[in-house]
Amino acid sequence: MNHLILAEITGNIASAFGLLGAAIGVGLIGNKAAEAVGRNPGASGKILVQAIIGMALAEGLGILALFLAK
Repeated sequence: MNHLILAEITGNIASAFGLLGAAIGVGLIGNKAAEAVGRNPGASGKILVQAIIGMALAEGLGILALFLAK
């Protein structure tokens, strides 16, 4: 019985770290995108597209971490 509890706790911790990494990645992408638009407002459309793609990939990895670690 104790092994099941330990396995569940370990899976939850691994999921939390995976989601934390995804959240940090999305935050960094948003930060750098805002900085890039501040430097070159004319390229905001291209920057937005690249930032959304990067955020989607980071969130996708977070979802994989959530489901695969359990």
